[in-house]
Amino acid sequence: MSRNAFLGLSASGFHRVSYVEWGDPGSSHVVVCVHGLTRNARDFDVLARALEQRCRVVCPDIVGRGESDWLAVKADYAYPQYLADITALIARVTAHLPANAVIDWVGTSMGGLIGIALAAQPRNPIRRLVLNDVGPWIPKEALARIATYVGKAPRFASLEDAQQYVRTVSAAFGPLADDEWRHLTEHNVKREPDGAWVMRYDPGIAAVFGAQPQSDISLWPLWERIAIPVLVLRGAQSDVLSHVTAEEMTRRGPKARLVEFAGVGHAPALMAPDQVDAVRAFLLEGEAP
Repeated sequence: MSRNAFLGLSASGFHRVSYVEWGDPGSSHVVVCVHGLTRNARDFDVLARALEQRCRVVCPDIVGRGESDWLAVKADYAYPQYLADITALIARVTAHLPANAVIDWVGTSMGGLIGIALAAQPRNPIRRLVLNDVGPWIPKEALARIATYVGKAPRFASLEDAQQYVRTVSAAFGPLADDEWRHLTEHNVKREPDGAWVMRYDPGIAAVFGAQPQSDISLWPLWERIAIPVLVLRGAQSDVLSHVTAEEMTRRGPKARLVEFAGVGHAPALMAPDQVDAVRAFLLEGEAP
């Protein structure tokens, strides 16, 4: 694994976007993995290790998260900015690759919404799309639940206290082992000069997320424009992607494949072997071993 960065541009100036990558930088099969609203690139470590022998895996910290810069103007934390930064990332990591290079996308929650927006565009570069517990319809009740904790995390006296908080707000990730919870915590907090631990994202992202009364989100017009193979992963207890919506995604637009995981809500952590195997099989389908 290596960490790199590039400069993105917003209306208020340049900002640094950090990303980690796994595998051979010369591989012509690139998998871009994008995290959820308050998460970061290191959520995909287990999946990346499973893919790195066959692919180059690139996992960005979306601006305001992880090791990427925080934006000066909090209103810029929005999908147009995320799409612009991701476009720059794709251009950067594919600049030296042949024209027939393959780009696949794995997106959890917010990362999946970015993927939907990209894959709906004419002449987009995405070959295959994996959506982890998100789709073109998100009920307002789920958004209201997320709004109860985004940007409101306390300061923690110890890493153990931070881990207990992560276990609580992310309980729907499923029955993870202690070392998996520790991994998710260690890469999602940072220590301040005074010794306190805080979440590794800009609380300012909540300013945009909660700026207006929550209402249902419908992206069905975008969904209908997608014309590539899509795999949808769903936690069986998810409140963000309902079973009804997931089933409708198999009948409309790209007619996605659907895999559901029992005992998991929003969102599958992509650490369990069955979750990793589902993604790996889809992305490597038809390729020589």
